[in-house]
Amino acid sequence: MTDRRKSDGARSNAPALSQEQMLEAYRKMVLIRRFEEKAGQLYGQGAIGGFCHLYIGQEAIAAGMALAADKRDSFIHTYRDHGFMLALDMDPKRIMAELTGRVDGYSHGKGGSMHMFARERNFLGGHGIVGAAIPIGAGVAFAHKYRGDGGVAYAFMGDGASNQGQVYETFNMAALWKLPVVFIIENNHYGMGTSQTRHAAGDGLYLRGQGYGIPGRQIDGMDVEAVWAATVEARDHVQSGAGPVLLEMMTYRYRGHSMSDPAKYRTREEVDAVRKQSDCIERAALVLRGRQGVSPETLKNEERTIRQIVADAAEFALASPEPEIGELYTDVYAPLPSN
Repeated sequence: MTDRRKSDGARSNAPALSQEQMLEAYRKMVLIRRFEEKAGQLYGQGAIGGFCHLYIGQEAIAAGMALAADKRDSFIHTYRDHGFMLALDMDPKRIMAELTGRVDGYSHGKGGSMHMFARERNFLGGHGIVGAAIPIGAGVAFAHKYRGDGGVAYAFMGDGASNQGQVYETFNMAALWKLPVVFIIENNHYGMGTSQTRHAAGDGLYLRGQGYGIPGRQIDGMDVEAVWAATVEARDHVQSGAGPVLLEMMTYRYRGHSMSDPAKYRTREEVDAVRKQSDCIERAALVLRGRQGVSPETLKNEERTIRQIVADAAEFALASPEPEIGELYTDVYAPLPSN
């Protein structure tokens, strides 16, 4: 499993996705991109309150991992979470309703952008606390192992969260107990506004699990095929009983840390260069048009369909009522077993 090759900016030797799989990945990535752009617009109009962290630029990670996962698997994500819910085929209307704090949202308007939750797809949260998904993910992995249900937990953090102490306490326990958990660092190069080179020592974050015997790989997170292949391999490894894996997905966010971040810590030229050279959607489109022979008109039709889905989601969300005050007191405690 251990692969110490530098993959930031390098094309992976990943197996190829079929045309059907690549089209599905392309749809997921375009849906996330257009949905997040619309969310940004609604935030600017005051329809979304509180914090809002967009996933624009990082779509290949969500799309590739969702394609590789099993229905039994669980996901525990960060506060940049709605893109992953879309990749897992959650309803865009209900996601947008949650963003706008409406009763038809997945958390009935109580979670907002950072605290999405969809038990029916084993999406066990966005979490606002930096690094919180890692120990929670280990606990969920323990539950999968205890029940023997064959599921795997995927627990996410950003590059900034990789310096949190609870991460390493969790690494120790997960390795000791050989839990079926894949830890993922979505390295978008900036912990809020601080470059990784200024906040993280060492040659690569994927090496951070070595002291616990956790194998690590650094993956080109802008290449959906590379993400998919690495996830398939990691899932097989942890499901076999060999213990956890750490994947560092090298990616890039095009927007600020949150909607309130002007991102003055980097230049417009830097962002434009990544868009031009490494954009995950454009790379997938090149594969589809080139290697797989999909017509440009087919991709344009997909784009039109997705734009309508997003427009419908926004219309649904804004038409949904705000929750009654009593909604504050629901979902506080789990119901007692009937027997």
